[in-house]
Amino acid sequence: MARMRKTLKISRQQGVITLRRLLLLFTGGLLSLVLIAAVSVSFDRFRDYMTDQLRGHAQDGATAIGLSLSNAIDGRDPVASSSLIDAVFDSGRYLSVVYLDNNGEEIVGREASLREIAVPGWFVALADLPLPAAEAEVVRGWSRLGKVRVVSHPGRAYEDLWKVTIRTAAGSVLVGGVGLIGLFWTITRLLRPLRAVETQARALGRRDFRRRVDITSTRELNQVTRAMNQMADDLGQLFEGQARLIQHLRKVNNEDSVTGLASRRAFEQRLKVEVESEERAAPGILFLIQLAEFSLYNQTFGREEADGLLVRIAGAIDAFTRQHGDAFAGRLTGAEFGIFLPGISRADGLIWCRELVAELDGIYSDLAAPMEVAVHAGIAQAAENRHVDDLMSAADEALRQAQSDESSACHAADTDRVEHHSSETWRAIIERAIRVEQLSLWLQPMVGSEGNDVLFHQVFSRMNTPDGLIKAAIFVPMAERFGMTPDIDRWVLGRALALLREQPETRLAMTLGMVSVASDDFRQELLEQLSATGPERQRLQIGVSEQAIHHHRIRVGLLVRALNRLQVPVIVDRFGVGGVPFSYLRNLRFQALRIDSSFIHDIDSHEDNRFYLESVTTMAHSRGVRVYVTGVETASESSALAGLGIDGAMGYHLGRPFEAGR
Repeated sequence: MARMRKTLKISRQQGVITLRRLLLLFTGGLLSLVLIAAVSVSFDRFRDYMTDQLRGHAQDGATAIGLSLSNAIDGRDPVASSSLIDAVFDSGRYLSVVYLDNNGEEIVGREASLREIAVPGWFVALADLPLPAAEAEVVRGWSRLGKVRVVSHPGRAYEDLWKVTIRTAAGSVLVGGVGLIGLFWTITRLLRPLRAVETQARALGRRDFRRRVDITSTRELNQVTRAMNQMADDLGQLFEGQARLIQHLRKVNNEDSVTGLASRRAFEQRLKVEVESEERAAPGILFLIQLAEFSLYNQTFGREEADGLLVRIAGAIDAFTRQHGDAFAGRLTGAEFGIFLPGISRADGLIWCRELVAELDGIYSDLAAPMEVAVHAGIAQAAENRHVDDLMSAADEALRQAQSDESSACHAADTDRVEHHSSETWRAIIERAIRVEQLSLWLQPMVGSEGNDVLFHQVFSRMNTPDGLIKAAIFVPMAERFGMTPDIDRWVLGRALALLREQPETRLAMTLGMVSVASDDFRQELLEQLSATGPERQRLQIGVSEQAIHHHRIRVGLLVRALNRLQVPVIVDRFGVGGVPFSYLRNLRFQALRIDSSFIHDIDSHEDNRFYLESVTTMAHSRGVRVYVTGVETASESSALAGLGIDGAMGYHLGRPFEAGR
């Protein structure tokens, strides 16, 4: 209801007159009134003047005729009187000239018509000049013969009044037009800072604190723009401070202070999600790697050199994990590291482990010379129904076997009985699934914070094989490694858009693979397909993993801005993984964050993760960004999330995946 009232209020305000228009109307109306008043006064003054002229002209004519009839001509002779009046009437501008006897009877007279005046009739009716009649006595000696009554013809007066009125009105219109143009230009120039401030306020509403108002105007408006710029700076600094604080807390709780890899607790937490979580559990390989004689190296070369060695080793391990989709690593103890590669077979894992051990041995030997050193590693394979403690024990046992060799070595756990497809087998399986469309579209609901409504459904694929359905968590990491995720994402996008057209009330979200985001061809094809889709594209949210943002910042920026122009919502997926700085939230406009499931697993007993999630939620909401979580698989986890302010949650406890169309 509150949102509806806000929407109605905004819609009512859209019809409110602008300040510029109000000032123009008021000032223009005032100027028009002044000009109309000036024209009216000028019209009345000239009208009175013309009336006086008509009165004087009539009086002069009456006096002249009266004197002529009294002295020059015998006024008692009607014929002579008529000749005189005709001569005077024809030579002057008179409307009527009448000679009356003492009884008021007309002796002789002449009259003219007003129809020949070259002035519009409406103006004649508007001006309505009075027609004063002038009289003069006609006498002979001491005898009064009668009187002469003369009325001047107003035609010339109407014509002169019309010309003066037209010129005055034209001059007023010209002056008024120039004045209004000047007023429009002045007001537009003066109010430019207000439009810039409005744009800045809208940017602040989107939590974009970078926009500044540099336009100068009047002193009062300059004060407003300075205050807005200061507020934008303060809000930006506040957000930056929040982001740095949260980033620092995340590092303290989840990163090793020396190497920057995940801490032991963070590594084991994420490993537990990957191995035991029903939503993400998939086969994979765990590496445990240890530097032999590290304590002696520390004593010989000192702590600073030892830390430098660990940083070099961690850099090589980090580069190794970036080459394998969804792989992650952590520092477990002083010189022991853990690496997990999801979806990898034991045979492939053993090959890659030996290559990595050889690389680390080269780094260690160069820095430790002339000491004799070695790097040992043990691997164990994860599988369904295998707990993380068992996996760690198996890998540790394999590590102990490797340490029995004096030189660097990598051993696989003897207790492993689980084997998975090799890399080439995986490639063939995925290629066939894409080629013959052995994929199916599955949906999982994102439930609102109240727990009653479904905000949208996350879409993902599963692969149909003779051995049964294979989860995306199993084959997508392999597809990423082979560069096949663009083909899978094209298939998912096409099915998702078709589903949106079939079901107008449905809202969906899909996550793009890192290879898809990095592909210029895929991004272009994605934007073209969404652009040609229509309004239903606004009901599809596109997810981009935080790791993709970190490694492909420029490409992601181009993609996000293009999606924003198409009004397609964008989500940051797997938020919080890998220690990526939050600065991208300031430069790119995302609509939501989806917290990685490793922060949600056992959150009911993990105080640090609860505090981290609450802090991220507060920061995101301050920028108008929603916060979703994934991996909610128990009632206790769901209860722990209730008071943290998140906008939605997804997991097997809240709603299991189901195939689209069923």
